[in-house]
Amino acid sequence: MLQNIITFFERYSFGVCTYLGEKFKISQSKIRLFFIYSSFLAVGFPLIFYFFAAIVLDIRNFVKRKRMQYWDI
Repeated sequence: MLQNIITFFERYSFGVCTYLGEKFKISQSKIRLFFIYSSFLAVGFPLIFYFFAAIVLDIRNFVKRKRMQYWDI
C-alpha cells in the first residue's frame, strides 16, 4: 500500500526535487524531506516555492519542446 502511494507521487510529481537534486548533486529524498519539514516549520511557505518552481520548470520544458520542433523542420 505504501509503495503504491510512493510510486504514484514519483510518477505524477512535477519533478522539482529531481531537478534540484541533479543541479546541486544532492539525493532527491533529502530534498523531499527538507520540503516536508520546512513546510511544517514555515507554515507552508516552501509549498508555495515548490509550486512556483513546478510552474517555471513546466514552462521551461514547454519552450524547449517548441524550440526543438522548430529546429527539426
